[in-house]
Order: sequence, then C-alpha cells, then structure tokens
Amino acid sequence: MYFLSKELYFPPVSEASIDGVLAVGGDLSSERLLLAYRSGIFPWFEEEEPILWWSPPERMVVDPQLYKISKSLRNILNRNLFKVTFNQEFSTIIKSCQLSPRKDQNGTWITEAMVEAYLQLHEKGHAKSVEVWQNGEIVGGLYGIDLGKVFCGESMFSTVSNASKVAFVSLIQKLKEENYHLLDCQLHNNHLEKLGAFEISRNSYMKILKNSLSS
Repeated sequence: MYFLSKELYFPPVSEASIDGVLAVGGDLSSERLLLAYRSGIFPWFEEEEPILWWSPPERMVVDPQLYKISKSLRNILNRNLFKVTFNQEFSTIIKSCQLSPRKDQNGTWITEAMVEAYLQLHEKGHAKSVEVWQNGEIVGGLYGIDLGKVFCGESMFSTVSNASKVAFVSLIQKLKEENYHLLDCQLHNNHLEKLGAFEISRNSYMKILKNSLSS
C-alpha cells in the first residue's frame, strides 16, 4: 500500500492490493479528487479512518448505449409518478445520501469532510446530481463525478419506493443521449446488478476511461 504525501500523485492502479486498496492518506482537495477519478481511483473510508483510495480488480458499470430498461421500470416511468431534474439540488442530494440508512452498515462512509469536498467539486462543475420529486418534495436521487464521457456514480437514496431506480434510469437515458461511454458504479452490489449493471475487469475499465478522457 502506498502512503500519500502532499505531492499530487497516485501510484499505478496495477499496484492495488488484491481487494483493491491502492493508497492511504493525502487529502480531499478538488485537485486530488479529480486526479483520482481520472486515474481510475476513488476514495472510500469511514469516519475516524485515514483516507483510503481504491481501484478494485472488478468494476461495476453500465454501458448507456447498450442499456435496456426493464419492463417493470418502464411501466413505472410511463405512470409519471415522479418528476426528474438534473443538477438542481446537489447539496440536498448528497446530504440525503449521507443520512440514508444502509443495510449491514453502521453509519455512513459519506463523512462531513466528504460532503464538503464534493460540494466544492459541484461548485466547480465536476460533481452533479439527479433529483426525483413527488408532490413537490425530493424523494430520491443520486450524485457523482462527471468526467466528460464517463460518469462516476457515488451514492443514491430514496424515501419512496422506486425513486432511486427512477434516478438511476433517468441518468442512464441522459448519458445515452449525450453519447457517454460509461456509467461507473464502482463496486458490486445486488441492487445494482438487478438494475442492469455488470462487472468488467480493471484493465477493461482503464482502457475505456483512457479513451474517453482523450476523445
């Protein structure tokens, strides 16, 4: 494991441990975070822990150009139960994700320092959100980092059934319209798999990321 200094640097992702931990330490400055995402790396740690930087051997992703909405989700969209907006209430979304209870987790990995760091990224145009509304209130949404042709999803939440699914699918539709190459969902979980995400190797992810950043 590599221990970061004040220098703005990350080691090659090939040096990550078997479970994907690449480095520890550093800071959550906008410059370092953007370098991380553009290098195929993301931060993930809990309160009171040092900052951990990850590049897992398998990456959970969605190809927006090939994605097919399930019949059940399409029925939900067609019923117009929700209104969807983009990048209108970023602060509300990230703080709602922070407070949302997670199965099998004690607390949240979205620390106060993380919230502040991503709010700064949002102000600079790099962090964006999807908001799902019902009866004039936000009932779900997600946020992530926009790299141009790759969107790195960070977290999502819902207070009403299906709201996060609507946020997820609405984002994919938007990415497809804007010719994005990939939605990065980072780590595998069953919920993402049911929504249609799948795993690819780190090497495959890095090739797509590199080509996307150079296009």
